[in-house]
Amino acid sequence: MGEVLNKVINQQVVLKDLLEFDVSVFMKREDQIHPFISGNKYRKLKYNILKADEQNKQSLLTFGGAFSNHISAVAFAGKEFEFHTIGIIRGDELGIDLDKTLEQNITLCLAHEHGMEFKFVSRSDYRFKHTPEFIEELKNEFGDFYLVPEGGTNELAVKGCEEILKPEDDIFDVICCAIGTGGTISGIINSAKANQKVLGFPALKGDFLHHEIKKYIVEGKNWNLINDYHFGGFGKVSAELITFINNFKDETGIPLDPIYTGKMMFGITDMIKKGTIKKGTKILAIHTGGLQGIDGMNSRLQKKNLELISK
Repeated sequence: MGEVLNKVINQQVVLKDLLEFDVSVFMKREDQIHPFISGNKYRKLKYNILKADEQNKQSLLTFGGAFSNHISAVAFAGKEFEFHTIGIIRGDELGIDLDKTLEQNITLCLAHEHGMEFKFVSRSDYRFKHTPEFIEELKNEFGDFYLVPEGGTNELAVKGCEEILKPEDDIFDVICCAIGTGGTISGIINSAKANQKVLGFPALKGDFLHHEIKKYIVEGKNWNLINDYHFGGFGKVSAELITFINNFKDETGIPLDPIYTGKMMFGITDMIKKGTIKKGTKILAIHTGGLQGIDGMNSRLQKKNLELISK
């Protein structure tokens, strides 16, 4: 899993609402790395796949929710690089009628089609997924495996994400990144130049991410978390956000996912309009992929008779 399949470009973002503010915004199109293992998922899995191969592991085991981009990415990676994959999925009710679940859930359906074996666990049991006892039970059930943590974040994942920024990105003043588990932004912070500021846009509520990120970063770097644009928490959206995502796609041709990049770009544009980001600033926003999650979100929106997200 060495080189990316397509050269990643920095695409300029031109929005009519921002023309008067004299701020240049570019988006690094990490979503175009691979048709299925896109964005930060490719970066996080790269060195983990190489390590699993080095250790002669035959299986990859990981954790995630029913609409997890990470789950689908691991399944695709396993198929492409010839590993058996096992997904420990939060929500034991999903396993009662697997055929019905797969019919209603595009993420799990795609993962299943690419060979992933599922184990559905209750939400109460899922909280113990990091404990040695829980892992030992999984080893007794599935045999030897290479463990990829939920969301894919570990030291090898951070190493992969350190490769997102390239020498040509040194011209930017601010690097922006959406945050789930903190692995991607940790790699970006480590590789950013001393004169660059890194802004993270958490998709979750709470301040716990500061602690998680500090475990992986080089001290002394200039970074901050912007906690104003999570729209109520992980997986939550509003009509305003959906309209923004669709208008953004119409104006730029760039699709955004509603969980991560949509919220980040909404936040960036809002900060520019409010003057929080000053005139003359050069911004690079990282597109971390996650577009497969649009289908799951659209299923929820359709049930509520709300505007759907264009892909």
